[in-house]
Amino acid sequence: MSDPMKTARAAAPTETALGFSVLSTVRQDLFAGAFAPRPLPPRAEPRADGPLRRLPAGIRRRVRWAPHTVVGVAAVFAFLVGLAKGVQFHSLYALVTFTLCCVTTVPIALILIRPVGAYWISYASVLLSLVYDDQWAALALLCHLMVMVLVVLRTRPRLAVEMWAVTFISGALLLALAPGTTGNELPQFAAGSAVVLVAAGAVRAWREERRTVVATQTVKEQERAQRTVLEERAVIARELHDVVAHHMSVIAIQAEAAPYRVRSTPPELATSFTTIRENAVAALAELRRILGVVRSGDSDPFADAAPEAPQPTLADLDTLIESMGATGLKAQAVVTGAVRPLPQGVELSAYRLVQEALSNVLRHAPGACARVEIAYVLGGLGLRIVNGSPDRPATPSPGAGHGVLGMRERVQVLGGEMTAGPDGDGGYEVAAFLPVDMPASAAPAVGGGPADKDGKEATA
Repeated sequence: MSDPMKTARAAAPTETALGFSVLSTVRQDLFAGAFAPRPLPPRAEPRADGPLRRLPAGIRRRVRWAPHTVVGVAAVFAFLVGLAKGVQFHSLYALVTFTLCCVTTVPIALILIRPVGAYWISYASVLLSLVYDDQWAALALLCHLMVMVLVVLRTRPRLAVEMWAVTFISGALLLALAPGTTGNELPQFAAGSAVVLVAAGAVRAWREERRTVVATQTVKEQERAQRTVLEERAVIARELHDVVAHHMSVIAIQAEAAPYRVRSTPPELATSFTTIRENAVAALAELRRILGVVRSGDSDPFADAAPEAPQPTLADLDTLIESMGATGLKAQAVVTGAVRPLPQGVELSAYRLVQEALSNVLRHAPGACARVEIAYVLGGLGLRIVNGSPDRPATPSPGAGHGVLGMRERVQVLGGEMTAGPDGDGGYEVAAFLPVDMPASAAPAVGGGPADKDGKEATA
């Protein structure tokens, strides 16, 4: 059985500590650095594609200062109302009224620079108005409520409770200690201001929560984009391994067979061929090891459904378009320039770019037609995939936009350039250029071959 007295003694320090904690929080919020400058920064400039996109750019930039303008207008309006309640300025009473009007309304504008300091100045004006005049007390309390609401919106929700308690508890004590003091409307005003401050605190809490959610979503989106890039790099590494490994294997085989094709091979030449073969085999092993590190998340980095299947090239473009046509996408391919064999890496990347672009059309532009343009030019290969506007809304895709990241990664690996975005007619356009270093003997003659005249078209 526990002793009730011991329980009470054990609870007493806890309650005392709680009280000191509350006082420490109030001191930190309302007293520590109360008049330190905390200027209100302008709002972020509205986006060009936002709700204000139809306004001129100059007006959109000035919208950033809208909160400052509203607070300034409110301060001027309150000052004019205070002057209207004054009397002739040539009397001493009018001078006191003018001074009290400034003390009452200036804190509204001061919130833009020193919010907590503005509260204390407004609080002092309320105490003065309770002693000065009952009619003036009503205006002072209204201005003070405006100051408290703006301070809550600028700082944190808990200040609503702290400022309300300091203002009206001290006001009630003043009325009790000085019976002749005005302020008969203080109790009713306290109840009404509590409701307003609770609403302001709720709005501030909602804004903070929304800002936190937006920041979290932004971080998640960045992380997902980074994962997409890394996954695409792993796929590119796997595909480039197949291309590079083929050439290295040919080098190794040719270096091993070369000494047997020459009679009386000099020892120095045989040694050179042996060195070439050993380096080629070592390069293959190193390439495989590095690729295994890149794809370390797989149990077997080199395992797939059909390991013996060759990588696709632009020669398989007709098959790709036919398969897209079976899913309902009407696509057309147009090839211009002198068709020539390209490095396997370029062929593979070009095929993947077209494949991803057409897949994006299926996902994001249902019912739209697509056109694939491939141009064999001096120095490289040009690609352009454009689609029209969709005829129905697209189903939301959780990975929207990440396919473009993968395409950019492929183009950058080859040292090319790529652009992607709306084409201005309700459709979307992807354009890329993949550079190819060609020997002078392989360069096509000016004017091109037969494909320059007729081209090649495939429709599905």
